[in-house]
Amino acid sequence: MNVKAKGYILGAVAAATYGMNPLFALPLYKAGMDPDSVLFFRYLFAIPILGIMIKARGRSFKLGRKEIIPVIIMGLLVALSSLTLFQSYNYMEVGIASTLLFVYPIIVALIMSVVFKEKLTLQTILCILLALVGIAMLYRGGDGTPLNLKGIILVMVSALSYAIYIVGINQSALKNVATLTLTFYILLFGLSLFFVRSDFGNNLYVVNKWYLWGNLLALAIFPTAISFLCTTRAIQYIGSTPTAILGALEPVTAVFFGVAVFGESLTPRICGGILLIILAVTLIIAGSNITTHLVRVRKLFPKLPVSRKRKRNSIQ
Repeated sequence: MNVKAKGYILGAVAAATYGMNPLFALPLYKAGMDPDSVLFFRYLFAIPILGIMIKARGRSFKLGRKEIIPVIIMGLLVALSSLTLFQSYNYMEVGIASTLLFVYPIIVALIMSVVFKEKLTLQTILCILLALVGIAMLYRGGDGTPLNLKGIILVMVSALSYAIYIVGINQSALKNVATLTLTFYILLFGLSLFFVRSDFGNNLYVVNKWYLWGNLLALAIFPTAISFLCTTRAIQYIGSTPTAILGALEPVTAVFFGVAVFGESLTPRICGGILLIILAVTLIIAGSNITTHLVRVRKLFPKLPVSRKRKRNSIQ
């Protein structure tokens, strides 16, 4: 198998494994766990996995003095994005929530235009309109009833906070921090949000069945460690843009599990809305300069630094 084929397969696996979040989270909700407890244990189990990766690759845990405050802020933004997304699962179908979250590259484009005065191209404007049409088509669930407004607000807050994180991490002192070290501390400081929200651990819901612990461990392994490793390798093999485009498989995976495992409905209107949003985001990634901001931070896990030679090859 050639390098490009490996890259596309790894990119697809990275996106699909991240789309497994609802598959492991919803059974935990059914058992009585709240989003704060689920995410606390997800982050807690993922941190040592990343720590082992850092040691295995000979990376340093050291942060510069000027990097501490930014990484705390970024960690809290990522935790807020995770929390509001997982909370939205209580108010709407997981496939729709994951699709709405996927508009974050469009929000990045808007932030770069408004705050950093990047030119908003006609293609970007058309993609934004296309995404808005797709969102409008998703406004009613499969049974025809309007989506819960609180759920919509939660998932939009998730997309916005993640978009701010993406822009912030590329515009701060953190842009030169080694990827594994950066991700380790982002999860570590993000964990503090769930610890405080659970009354410093007093209100954490601890599961009492082995298979539920398996779900928590799976959250740390599949949407976290495996997604991270496959993303970094895919970017090195095929470049950032194709890898980001393959991210469209994330909401597709979530929709598949929502329908196949949790019995969620899938009407032609919902399919049309999902396809319009995926098309709009794919066109933005493929045709605008925001790809440079998405390179390092696909779904919590930025890419490893690559050599100038390899970077030049990926551009070609």
